[in-house]
Amino acid sequence: MRSYLLRRLIGMVVVIFLVLTITFVLVRLAPGDPAALMLGPDAAPAEVAALRIRLGLDQPIAVQYLTFLGNILRGDLGQSLFFNQPVATVLASRAEPTIFLALFSLLVALVIATPIGIWAAYRRGSFLDQMSITSAMLAASVPSFLTGLVFQRYLATDLGWFPASGYGGAGASFTERMRHLILPAITLGITNSALILRFTRASMLEILGEDYVRTARAKGMTERRVILRHALKNAGIPIITVIGLTFALLVSGAVVTERVFNLPGMGNLVVNAVLRRDYPVIQGTLIVVAALYVLVNLATDLLYLVVDKRVKY
Repeated sequence: MRSYLLRRLIGMVVVIFLVLTITFVLVRLAPGDPAALMLGPDAAPAEVAALRIRLGLDQPIAVQYLTFLGNILRGDLGQSLFFNQPVATVLASRAEPTIFLALFSLLVALVIATPIGIWAAYRRGSFLDQMSITSAMLAASVPSFLTGLVFQRYLATDLGWFPASGYGGAGASFTERMRHLILPAITLGITNSALILRFTRASMLEILGEDYVRTARAKGMTERRVILRHALKNAGIPIITVIGLTFALLVSGAVVTERVFNLPGMGNLVVNAVLRRDYPVIQGTLIVVAALYVLVNLATDLLYLVVDKRVKY
């Protein structure tokens, strides 16, 4: 187990290093001068040159890269060119909406997908099974921004059940902020429930055909116990895998939903950072997302031991 964890940690370091390098190169290949964008179109060339020197943008790319790596090793993600604050501070101020949106969306997806996937596998070939497959394909095909706009139109504007956009005012309570996340969470949850539903159904179909399931039924066990205790437990590894990947995707891929509902999350932040050529914020966000991905993958692998004691590393 120790050697496995050591290998995984080394792999995590390699992945993050590659992400750092690729991000650094791609960001600087983008057209536009951050200093000119910060000062505006009326700035004099001398002012732009002075700001480039102050920001270190006049140095060779290799020097900027080594400086960047050295700062990362010290835990310094850099200074935002637009906010004039440490990138870690900027990301921390935007993390709450994105994290809670991902958690609520995953909860909605699980509530929708898990029972339907189990029942569809148990009633294979039935009308419900066919409807579940069709609904999953429809949910995966409709873009989240369209679903969000429809929900805004009818559930927020017409019926007034939920806030249409925003994250509450400056003095909004935690409950009020979470209330603003309900509609975006439903939007993302419906879209991402399709993959979980299909994996749950496929895993359950495979397990329900095993000999030990037929043996459990032959011994007189109730269908509920056979499905939930024997079949679902043994089908848990693929389901846990797709749940972990879905959570990581929700954190990093909620950009469109955050823009539609005007949420001050990390997705909105990175879009604005790209438009402003705020290199440190773009790099810091991608580093955090890459670290989240590898940590979620590691946590998912370790959860296999909880679900199935036969798993050995």
